[in-house]
Amino acid sequence: MGTFNSSSDKPFFLVGFSDWPHLELVFFVIISIFYSLTLFGNTSIIVLSRLDLRLQTPMYFFLSHLSFLDLCYTTSTVPQLLINLHGLDRTISYGRCVAQLLIFLALASTECVLLGVMAFDRYAAVCRPLHYTTIMHPQLCQALAITSWVGGLVNSLIQTSLMMAMPLCGHRLNHFFCEMPIFLKLACEETKRTEAKMFVARTIVLVFPAALILGSYAHIARAVLKVKSTAGRRKAFGTCGSHILVVSLFYGSAIYTYLQPTHTYSESDGKFVALFYTIITPMLNPLIYTLRNKDVKGALWKVLGRGTDSE
Repeated sequence: MGTFNSSSDKPFFLVGFSDWPHLELVFFVIISIFYSLTLFGNTSIIVLSRLDLRLQTPMYFFLSHLSFLDLCYTTSTVPQLLINLHGLDRTISYGRCVAQLLIFLALASTECVLLGVMAFDRYAAVCRPLHYTTIMHPQLCQALAITSWVGGLVNSLIQTSLMMAMPLCGHRLNHFFCEMPIFLKLACEETKRTEAKMFVARTIVLVFPAALILGSYAHIARAVLKVKSTAGRRKAFGTCGSHILVVSLFYGSAIYTYLQPTHTYSESDGKFVALFYTIITPMLNPLIYTLRNKDVKGALWKVLGRGTDSE
């Protein structure tokens, strides 16, 4: 037994999905495809928002941040998962594990806050259209983006420092990456005080933005109901519905993992739930937020047209 810090000479063993060897090849293929789509979709949004003046608005400013987040977010875990699934190496060094834990928590926390900010932006655009440019001025957008990143980093530093002070029993992690609930399961001492501190930080990062999102979309739904055009209402509800779906997948799976007591947390179930917020939602975000958007389609055709002309 020793503290997290005193275990630096021993690597951790990531069990991954080795308990289901018949699924590993299937998971490897599917996750590789999803990861490729995530890289392509999010990179495309960043590039298009830089190249096309029509996309240099608050909405696409935040979407660019979300896309960059998702690129880093998935890359912090998926390559390790693919190596694990391939059976090449199921161990991870102490330093890499701590770095992965810190980076993943920082990026995930930032995304939680940023999604709340984006919901507020949509509320301002739909419910306060005449004052939108005044409300969402560039200085405020920059400040909200910085707050999201700094808030995510601070939350990660707090939780990681609490984790590193705890004594651990064992180096076998029943997961596909270094995630906080697994370390709490390995703790050799009573974790109630540590969990209580972590619970406060997690509530701020998860519950408050989720409540802001629900409130924003409730106001948006009320505004859409006032639209006289049936086609307009249908289109607006379709767009809002898809946004709420992907947000629900992200927050629902994250809340399941991080807001339940450690003694009720199932390691086997947790691995599958984690796939939603580590792989599925980062892949869906570019599709959901831009698939039906005429400006994005126009920017894409414009860039492709330039590429064709230059050839």
